[in-house]
Amino acid sequence: MTTPNFRTTRRVEFADTDMAGIVHFANFFRWMESAEVEFLRSLGLSVAMTADGLKLGLPRVSASCDFMLPARFGDLLDVSVTLEKVGRRSVSYLFDFHKDTEHLARGRISAVCCRVEDNRKLEAIEIPLSIREILQRASSVSS
Repeated sequence: MTTPNFRTTRRVEFADTDMAGIVHFANFFRWMESAEVEFLRSLGLSVAMTADGLKLGLPRVSASCDFMLPARFGDLLDVSVTLEKVGRRSVSYLFDFHKDTEHLARGRISAVCCRVEDNRKLEAIEIPLSIREILQRASSVSS
């Protein structure tokens, strides 16, 4: 298994749970996005940035999550982020959620690099070389 590129923790809040005291599945998607943003920030990047004079965004085009065990109020979750693929126009991440030694969930997100125009129109473009190199360096550090 590949070594994660980034780790963070998240405490399960009461508002994250349903009537049974179990984390509602949709929260894992919010937590994946939060971990992605923290990871990119650690590299000096963002999901919304300017590079080479262009306003860029990384909108998600795919997201999934498989659940093995429930998370509950008060649990401290370890969230690991692994760069699965850095392509010409897209980046894919793998997210693993653990509580102690228990593997609770595994998620994936794919995002496409887009130029954001003033009228909020998105146009898929190649990831600028400066950004792709930072991502590839981060990816190779963990291999």
